[in-house]
Order: sequence, then structure tokens, then C-alpha cells
Amino acid sequence: MTARPRTPGRSPLRLSGEVWLRGGRGITLGDDRIGLLEQIDRLGSISKAAKAVGISYKTAWDVVDEVNNLSPKPLVLRTSGGRGGGGTVLTEEGKEVARLYRLVEGEHQRFLKGLEGKAGPLAAIHPLLSGVVMRVSARNVFLGTIASVRKGAVNSEILVRLKGEDAICSVITNESVESLGLKEGKEAYAFFKASSVILGRDLHAARVSARNVLCGKVERVKEGPVSAEVTIRLPGGSTVAAIITEESAKRLVYSPGDHACALVKANSVMLGVAG
Repeated sequence: MTARPRTPGRSPLRLSGEVWLRGGRGITLGDDRIGLLEQIDRLGSISKAAKAVGISYKTAWDVVDEVNNLSPKPLVLRTSGGRGGGGTVLTEEGKEVARLYRLVEGEHQRFLKGLEGKAGPLAAIHPLLSGVVMRVSARNVFLGTIASVRKGAVNSEILVRLKGEDAICSVITNESVESLGLKEGKEAYAFFKASSVILGRDLHAARVSARNVLCGKVERVKEGPVSAEVTIRLPGGSTVAAIITEESAKRLVYSPGDHACALVKANSVMLGVAG
């Protein structure tokens, strides 16, 4: 909820706010994401849904990948076959999240309307209403449960279990482990940049120094004049995005459905916990 101060030439102080739903596993949804989910349900196509809400096709897929990665059950599924060649559908879990959001949003708007006439005194505390919002720039963000914590003299190796049997290993300082309160069984976010991912074929049995070897199937390849973005779906359902050079993309010649492995060094994986 945000209060706007009275300034010369402007209307009196108004209250405004947005509803964000935070689930038990940390997934956060707001009007923008809910709107995309609703359009996917209505249109059955992610490209049409992206156009309807005014975002790019790539951004829409980024949102879908993120909510599916963070949700215990997928909210959106891609279908195949049929006369139209397949599409994108909202699962029952996704429909329930959207329904709940709109219910809460309606009550929230009625609450704000009731406070409109009592907002005057809030102008005095306006300086305190400005906060700092942090958004993670890393393309790959996962929610999981800490499976193990192995402490060394300076650093600790943390294994985070994702959906299915997928797991990500991170090496962080012992001080960070303490400050975040990391321990077995605690939920945590693991995130790393798409540029930190090295791609290859059939690397699951190779000897490499990277601690994380995440193998799955190529879901999308978006080529550009300088670099390409490759999205890999892991067996557990999570997706990993990698940015590679155009030359590397030409050598790998990935197509949707191909087997691919993503290498990520453990010290490139950052961890976080819900506040």
C-alpha cells in the first residue's frame, strides 16, 4: 500500500496498492503474472497471451518458466498434437491460484476505498513510505530444500534439492551460511546468471571440474546476431537458461527435444532465503 503526499497542483492524498500472493513455498504472484496466466487460459497460446498483455513472447516464457520452477506443481503446461499442433494450457493449480488472487484483490480494493477519506494524516509519514525494492537480475532462479550442508575451514558446500531428483550445489562462505541460517530441511533460493552456464552434449559421464552437471532436453533456442539463449528442461520439470555465443550455437546445433547438459560452477550459484 502506497500513500502519495499532497503537492501543489495535484489532487489530495490518495491510497493505492497492489496485491501480491506469496505461497507456502515462496512463490510470489502479482497482477502482471496473474494477467498472463488468465490470458493463457483464455487463448490457449502463449504467443497470443503475450500479445494480449503487452509483453514479448520471450518475456512471457521467462515468466512461465519462473512460476513453474518455483511452484511445487506446474501452473502452465505445453501441449502437443491436435489440429492446431499443440498449445499452452493453465493447469487446475494455475486456475486456482488465479481465482484466489482475484478474490483477494477484490477485497483489497474495497478496503482501500474505505480508507480514502481517512488518508490525510498519512501525508506526515510520507518520507517513511519510501522503501528499497531488490530484484534479482539472474535469469535462473529456483526454490528448493537444503539437502546437506558440508562445512570447511572457510567455505561450505550446500546441496539444494529441487523438484524431482534435480539438485544444485553451491559453495558460499561459512559466514553467509550463518547469516542466512542455512540448515538441512530449510527452503532456499538458488540462482545464477545465464551467462555462467556452459553447454555441451552428453556430458553426464564426462570428467569436468564444474560441480553442477544438469542434463535434460532442449526446450527452446532463441538465436540472435551475437548470442543465443538456450532453455533446457530438466527431468524434474525445472528449466535452465543459458546464454552462449552465436559461434557456439552453430557448433552445438541444438533443436527442441535434443539432449543437452548445462555445466555450472558451484561458486557461481548464489543462495537466498525468504525474509
